[in-house]
Amino acid sequence: MISLILAESSLELIPSELKSHPSVISHAQKLGKKPLEILLDNSWHFAAMKGIANEIKRGRPDLVHFCILEATSIPLYQKNEIKIYIHTINDKVIYFGNNIHIPKSYHRFAGLIEKLFLEKTIDSKGNNLLEIKDKSFSDLIDEINPSIVVGFSRKGKQLSFENIVNTIPENSCLVIGGFQKGHFSDNILKRIDQLISLNDSSLEAHVIVARLLYEYEKTIFM
Repeated sequence: MISLILAESSLELIPSELKSHPSVISHAQKLGKKPLEILLDNSWHFAAMKGIANEIKRGRPDLVHFCILEATSIPLYQKNEIKIYIHTINDKVIYFGNNIHIPKSYHRFAGLIEKLFLEKTIDSKGNNLLEIKDKSFSDLIDEINPSIVVGFSRKGKQLSFENIVNTIPENSCLVIGGFQKGHFSDNILKRIDQLISLNDSSLEAHVIVARLLYEYEKTIFM
């Protein structure tokens, strides 16, 4: 079984320093929620986000949604051959139970994640479907204890999708950035054993997830 981590993912509730911004208040009112209970989203909060720390890595929960839909809609996940984790930009980790059906509608996904941030777990019939914990990327790697940690970045050594999946051993951990722009922070890089580039130009995270996991599926099921 392999593990997939979306690292430094652009997924967080409105930070306290932005709760009084007009765009945040207006959006929260439309949703019938308090400002600190909604996801930071630059589609709505672009003006509020100008100048905040790590601005280019934040406010894209839709990108995370795309990635998770790709990863949980395939046989690899449905047959329990992969464990999926979301590590957020603020050092929280979301754990996925087995055979979770993630809402295809972004608005439903956002509502589910907002509830998770507030309640810490999403249960069904006594089973944890989703759980969120305060945890650093390094602590998560220690918990998973993989045989190798492979990160994907334009700064890495270039290999094809086929080549990398044919060389990774069992119990590998694959790390993909869950953000729109930028590169892994030093805290992430120091726990990555092998840094790989998969294309001459930048690819969106959900494209990397889809193509990488498909190639790995071929080594398991075909």
